[in-house]
Amino acid sequence: MLRFLPAPVLGAVMMSVLAVNTVFWATPLYLVALLKLIAPTPSLRDRASRLIAAIAQAWSTSSIWFADRCLTPSYQLRGVAALDRNGQYLVCCNHQSWNDILVLMKAFNGRAPFFKFFLKQQLIWVPVLGLAWWGLDYPFMKRYSAATLQKHPELRGRDLETTRAACERYRNLPVTILNFLEGTRFTKAKHDQQQSPYRHLLKPKAGGMALALTALGEQINSLLDVTIVYPDGARGFWDFMAGRVRRVVVEVRSLTIPHEFYTGSYEEDPVFRKRFQDWIAQLWADKDRRIAELLQENNAQLPAR
Repeated sequence: MLRFLPAPVLGAVMMSVLAVNTVFWATPLYLVALLKLIAPTPSLRDRASRLIAAIAQAWSTSSIWFADRCLTPSYQLRGVAALDRNGQYLVCCNHQSWNDILVLMKAFNGRAPFFKFFLKQQLIWVPVLGLAWWGLDYPFMKRYSAATLQKHPELRGRDLETTRAACERYRNLPVTILNFLEGTRFTKAKHDQQQSPYRHLLKPKAGGMALALTALGEQINSLLDVTIVYPDGARGFWDFMAGRVRRVVVEVRSLTIPHEFYTGSYEEDPVFRKRFQDWIAQLWADKDRRIAELLQENNAQLPAR
């Protein structure tokens, strides 16, 4: 519809459309969040949470509708057909760009419950979205430096407590809990600084996922291992809005979670912690190889120049 526009103009139009659409849906979301805050019973709070999730899903659907008509990415969506919009899923995914959120919305829209994901505490101050995320019960995580933890050891484990409390709130609701295990977006500088053993990934952080499994229990339908690949290279959010992202591959694998990982103590049992970390490390090694295969497969399809 607007693909004929020059990239800078298209980007400005798309950013404006998404901003207006976000404010439009945030207004009823705030009203329901207020009702949820004063609801006297857990059942009423659950109903309010479901309505808030439905509003967020409507925002997602309308945002995708605009993007599909104005932008040009070619999507390959693999493994999404078997998802259940009333299910409970734990998702682990690689993370390269803010575009990953829009890409996941596209892949999961109407097929699975709306995402919950863990946010840095500073993001609660983002205009419009910060309060919306709070209303959606997104857990806000506060990061502490090594120096702060050394000075205040009582702060250790605060993020894990936040994870546990959030997952308890999700027990009776359809939910997709999204976890970017790397904890931050992939860049070459971060990769080199970490001395990551993976070619396309940063080192994974296993603690949050371990606690989510313990808190939610075996009612989780499955672990969804999601791999996002940009065959032409990952770009920033502005480039996506300007129509410069041409190809996106999203592959979803449904994995069975070993029973032992629902019941062990990641914090207190070092043997369990090592087994869980080894499992995540193997999952990440498989993902790293799969990214390389998807890149090779898609770039081999390009016509010779």
